[in-house]
Amino acid sequence: MIQKVIDYLNADHAGIRSRLDALLRIPSVSADPTFATHMRDARSFLLLRLREMGLANVRELDGGGEPAVFGEWLGAPGKPTVLIYGHYDVQPAEPGDMWRTPPFEPTYENGRIYARGASDVKGSTTIALEVIAAFLAVSGACPVNVKVFLEGEEETGSPTLNAIIERHRELLRVDAILSADGGRASAVFPTINTGARGSGQLEFRLRTADKDLHSGRYGGCVRNALHEMASLVASLHRPDGTVAVAGFYAGACEPDAREKADTAAFPFDANAFFDEVGANHHGEPGYSVREQITLRPALDINGMWGGYTGLGGKTIIPHTASAKLTVRIVEGQTSEQVLRAIVQHLHAACPEDVELEIVSQFNGAPASTLAESHPLVRAARAVLHREYDREPVHVRLGASVPITAVFKEMLGVDTLMFGYNLPDEDVHAPNEFFRLSSIEEGTRGWTLLLDELGRFPVEAFNKP
Repeated sequence: MIQKVIDYLNADHAGIRSRLDALLRIPSVSADPTFATHMRDARSFLLLRLREMGLANVRELDGGGEPAVFGEWLGAPGKPTVLIYGHYDVQPAEPGDMWRTPPFEPTYENGRIYARGASDVKGSTTIALEVIAAFLAVSGACPVNVKVFLEGEEETGSPTLNAIIERHRELLRVDAILSADGGRASAVFPTINTGARGSGQLEFRLRTADKDLHSGRYGGCVRNALHEMASLVASLHRPDGTVAVAGFYAGACEPDAREKADTAAFPFDANAFFDEVGANHHGEPGYSVREQITLRPALDINGMWGGYTGLGGKTIIPHTASAKLTVRIVEGQTSEQVLRAIVQHLHAACPEDVELEIVSQFNGAPASTLAESHPLVRAARAVLHREYDREPVHVRLGASVPITAVFKEMLGVDTLMFGYNLPDEDVHAPNEFFRLSSIEEGTRGWTLLLDELGRFPVEAFNKP
């Protein structure tokens, strides 16, 4: 029966592409309120699709922000119940002039689909939905009970995800979660995502005067907000790349022997990694590049602004300057603890006659870890070993996927990230793309994985 499902999916490749194209054409940008109508259009599209697939109880789950889309098929009594997670929102397309093709018109070139959201994560979400649809079309049943949960706020940090879960806790009760978000680390080497770093965000502002000042009249006798911001931001790191904030590394678990071995086993060309983006290596000493980006905390300034940035010159001394930063945290830390240390550092390093304001702070999700003995990992290992004829390597993501920690904390359920996007697909950047080959690979992989999970007794998912 499994081969019939795979054959069905392969025969419907054009149909899958057509449905993905339709979803990609909807500019479902969650960060910008002016796109609210398009967010509704995306939900309408997905609600209709879930009903067409044969799911029941199809509905929106509202938590006070952009609702999630939900549907379920519970026709496998005695089998595990798996929640399939994806998200329908995307990042803004800006800067628009950097796109070679229209960001919301799927364009096919050299075996790739170019569009905003193609890789993150409408491509992998479509793969998961199409596999469920194929099982129901071919045999009228899935190997496991399925609940589909498609979030609309992932790209804005999932601000109302907790509220949605709290309001619909019973509806979302499952044995395990499969996420279409959180992609592959390699196109040729099998990997299993067993964890991710956590994250947090901070925005702060400096004020040195009541208004911008003429640089001829006041230059050399007053503080310049941009000068002070540059100095403050520079104080966050030491020249060797380590974070200079007292307490920043507190609680961070050192990579253990298994994590170091897994990291070393993953084929990784550091020189090519940096050459691909025209950058040079600079980070915390004592760790490999892979360890730095997956197993160690990080602090990065995401934006810094103030003063005049238009065409030509303007001889002013800016009286305000702003900056945004994010942190990536590891096991043993919380973003609240780390951001508190950063705020204390900023206040200590800021001159007394400069006003420092913390504009906003977002305590994101903690780091997450999936035990190698979990049925999700065992099932993925079995599938990938058969497909690649080699043992898959456990990898951790350097990025953050909030739902892994949120679902664990609120529902006590673990998540396996099983997306089919790849690291080089310009996610969040102009010219984002998704490989066409990933559709066939992904539909086959998800088919085999659901079948493998159906072989586990429900009790196996509830073991401590």
